[in-house]
Amino acid sequence: MAKAEQKKGNAVIETIKTIVYALLIAGVFRSLFYQPFWIPSGSMKDTLLIGDFLFVNKMAYGYSYASCPSVIIPRFGINIDAEDICGFLKKDDGGRYWGGEPERGDVVVFRHPVTGRDFIKRLIGLPGETVQVNDGVVSINGTPVEVSPDGTFVEPRIISRRTGQACANGPVGEGADCIKEKFIETLPGGHTHSILNVRTQPSDNTPVYTIPEGMYFFMGDNRDNSSDSRVPQQFGGVGYVPYENLVGRAERVMFSSAGASMLFFWTWRGDRFFKRIE
Repeated sequence: MAKAEQKKGNAVIETIKTIVYALLIAGVFRSLFYQPFWIPSGSMKDTLLIGDFLFVNKMAYGYSYASCPSVIIPRFGINIDAEDICGFLKKDDGGRYWGGEPERGDVVVFRHPVTGRDFIKRLIGLPGETVQVNDGVVSINGTPVEVSPDGTFVEPRIISRRTGQACANGPVGEGADCIKEKFIETLPGGHTHSILNVRTQPSDNTPVYTIPEGMYFFMGDNRDNSSDSRVPQQFGGVGYVPYENLVGRAERVMFSSAGASMLFFWTWRGDRFFKRIE
């Protein structure tokens, strides 16, 4: 009987060790190579949709404290910041280890400079440049970017959850077509991508922003439904993002679910499997 209990105890210990090793390996993989990311909002439509699941390439820009994941579980009162885990990676000059420079047009996951939460936006302005928005058109170093009409973006209006679904065709009811104007924006260097417009609003006209060294300027593709660098941090926006706060580059959507859970396979969007992020 004692031997049986001893074997049972050893089996439990081995199981616990296996789980711990698996978690350690997963933690190292996530910290060093790729981080899974689930799109929770509509600020990057129509490039990224709510329910898109993707992996972020952490090797693209090298490593900083932001490369480590935060552990936030409000239900259990757990709020461990990435800096608490990897603060030793912070450099006095705000640099990175094996750092690589991001390119204009990259879709980047970064840590919000104030809240520490992960955001995903498109890189528009580089250190030392000026950025301004006039009548919804971005100007970089005083030169407006090229914008050309590209039809409309249409999706069903969903009122039951907060999706940022302002519509160019006015308030519409549940399930009705929500229409946004669609354009192709071409940034300096030739990178092209889709942007959406709903209406004229204050963020369509901004002052001139001069980006400090070591900082970057980000905007969402869904221009009228995005909290980004157009609004300074003291007013609740993102403001300039430090180089060390970059987590990685988003490159490809693995799959996408239009439902409330990734387990609802019948809601998966068949046209978005392994879709390249432009």
